[in-house]
Amino acid sequence: MCDPIMQVEVIIPTQTKYLNLIGSIGEHIAKELEDYSGDREMLAYHLNLVLTEATANAIKHANCNDPKDSVRITIHIDDHELKIKVYDHGQGFDLEKVDIPDFDHPKEGGMGVYFIRTLMDSVTYNRMSDCNVLEIVKHLK
Repeated sequence: MCDPIMQVEVIIPTQTKYLNLIGSIGEHIAKELEDYSGDREMLAYHLNLVLTEATANAIKHANCNDPKDSVRITIHIDDHELKIKVYDHGQGFDLEKVDIPDFDHPKEGGMGVYFIRTLMDSVTYNRMSDCNVLEIVKHLK
């Protein structure tokens, strides 16, 4: 593993009013990646969307909007990849059983996991001893 270029950790109450903050952190990080050869504006947009969707899911589904609970988000960047982890304390879910949205009959909601999977290179969800972890990876090289 390479030495990290940047590490960020944010812990927020399970309140959706913090979603803009989380998304903007992703945008700013993408725009500052000096050695990234791809489209930084597009990466910034993707990270905003992915971080917002992953955090919203943790707030709304995993922690049932309990304002006393919290969601922890870590972002680790090295020369080769950007790794996001979203930690929640909910009941968990089976990532493999999340259906692809019906684009012929779209409905509000239900698109977050699809966007995350489509825009990033790897997505896993695991139960740990005291929490669940959604891990999202984007290769930078």
